[in-house]
Amino acid sequence: MKTALITGASSGIGKDLAKIHASKGGDLIIVARSGDELRQLQSDLESAYQIKVHVIVKDLTAPHATQEIYDEVKAAGIPIDYLINNAGFGGIGKFYKRDWEIDQQMILLNIMALTHLCRLFIPDFVKRNEGKILNVSSTASLMPGPMQAIYFASKAYVTSLSNAIAQELSETNITVTNLMPGATATGFGKTSGMDKTSLFDQTATSEEVAQTGYDAMINGDINVKAGLRFSQKAMLAAIPFTPKKLLLKMIEKMQQPRE
Repeated sequence: MKTALITGASSGIGKDLAKIHASKGGDLIIVARSGDELRQLQSDLESAYQIKVHVIVKDLTAPHATQEIYDEVKAAGIPIDYLINNAGFGGIGKFYKRDWEIDQQMILLNIMALTHLCRLFIPDFVKRNEGKILNVSSTASLMPGPMQAIYFASKAYVTSLSNAIAQELSETNITVTNLMPGATATGFGKTSGMDKTSLFDQTATSEEVAQTGYDAMINGDINVKAGLRFSQKAMLAAIPFTPKKLLLKMIEKMQQPRE
């Protein structure tokens, strides 16, 4: 009977991670901005699996949001066993042309919120010498991303941070797993504009990605890629051997929205 805290739980991969955990008999704390969607998910999961679901409606880009989440969890007396940092978003466009306010929100969500939640909950894990963290990064973390410069860079940060913390905690019973999905059929594609690019010609289901990530977290794996088709695996395998200028041109071309 483990309790998982999942950010970005109102849709997509986060919602499917919540369903998987609930199906195992685990309680949940689900976090997102969408209160109606969270409460519907709470009702569905509690009815289906006879578990407890605690809802926290919070915009993770808001000042002090992560601290408020931690304080609410502590005040409720709920010990967290699994911390799943899933919330994040992206967006297409040349770096110097994109709306800075939106990109600042991306940095706050993809980097700052994830980092602070790790920093808040890991000391509790260390005191108990148990706990698991699943940080949702992306295969985008493995390369630079012209036309999505900040998104790709933010995910590179998540992968680097997750791996470093995993090593720091390697002599404990705490594990940190970095999930790197490829293109996935969620609202992310439409929100970011990626659904109009060739990168999203082959997408995995969010259920497939969530199951792969959840299983890897339980196993304590450090890195796991999810939802990749053969051509995508081949491309990733070729990255270390591709001249950087050519690689950058290829990525930029693949991220050009179709008319």
